[in-house]
Amino acid sequence: MPPASPSLASYVEQWNPSPRTADDPLPPGPVAALSAVLDLPGPAATAGGPVPPLWHWLYFLHRPAQRELGADGHPLHGHFLPPLPERQRMFAGGRCDIRQPLRLGEPAERISSLGTVTARHGRTGELLFVTQRNEFRQQGRTCVIEEQDIVYRSGRGSGAHVSPVPDHSRRPAAKASWQIPLRPDAPLLFRFSALTANTHRIHYDEVYARDEEGYPGLVVHGPLLALLMLELVRRNAPRRQVRSLSYRLRRPLFAGEHLLASGDSAGDRADLRIGTHREARHATAEVTFA
Repeated sequence: MPPASPSLASYVEQWNPSPRTADDPLPPGPVAALSAVLDLPGPAATAGGPVPPLWHWLYFLHRPAQRELGADGHPLHGHFLPPLPERQRMFAGGRCDIRQPLRLGEPAERISSLGTVTARHGRTGELLFVTQRNEFRQQGRTCVIEEQDIVYRSGRGSGAHVSPVPDHSRRPAAKASWQIPLRPDAPLLFRFSALTANTHRIHYDEVYARDEEGYPGLVVHGPLLALLMLELVRRNAPRRQVRSLSYRLRRPLFAGEHLLASGDSAGDRADLRIGTHREARHATAEVTFA
C-alpha cells in the first residue's frame, strides 16, 4: 500500500510571508480599456474621478518573465503563493470595504499581507484556502481595504472526463429590476486576461482547458463576473456610493454562453447574481451603500 500523501497544511506550517508594499500612479488608460471591453459609451472614470468598485484590479499588476510561468500559465513562484507541489489556483471570492473611492490619476500605495490559511477537505479532495489582505492608500489616507479568498489544490487535474458542452443557444430568465446580459467570447476573455495580467491558459487556450483541465471550453474569469455584478450598481444607481461589498464565485461559466447579471436594491443594500440557463447563481454579491 503506497504511503499517504502529506497534508496540504504540512507544506505551509512554516510559511509566513512578510507584508509587501507597491506603488501605482493609477493612469486613466486601463479604465478606458476595460470600458471599451464592456462596450461602454465612454470611460467609466477620467483623471481625478473615482475608480469604480473593484476596478483597482487593473492596477498593481505583476508581470513575471516568460521563463517564470508554469505549464498552466500561472507564475511558478510568488511572494504570496503557498509552497505546494503542482499547485493549482482558483479564485473563490472576497470582500471590500470602501472608506472613500480611489481617485484616478493620483499615486496610490498598496500594502499586501497574508491573512488566514486553512486546509479543508472537499468533494474533490483536500484544498488550501488562503486569504490575502490588501490595503490601498492615497495621500496618506486608507481608502480601500480588500480581502481575496484563493483556493489551492496540489496535483494536476485530469482532462479525461470533460464536462458536457453547455447549450449556447439558451438564455437565462430573470425578473430582477437590474439586468445586464452578456455573451462573453474568446476575444473578450483574451482582452480581459491582458488587462489584468492573467496568464492562466484556461481563459485563452481552449485545447489546454479541455484536454488538461477537463473544461468544455474557455472559462470566464471569476473577477470579470464580480466586476459585471458591480456594473449593475454603477449603471443603475450611479449616485449611490458603495460602502462595502462581498462576492462569491460558485460555478464556472464558459465562453459562448448567454449569461445574465441581475439584482435588486432595497434600502441601503443590493443583492446581485450571475446566472445562465444551467444555474441561477454562478456568482453572487452583496453591496451596502454609504
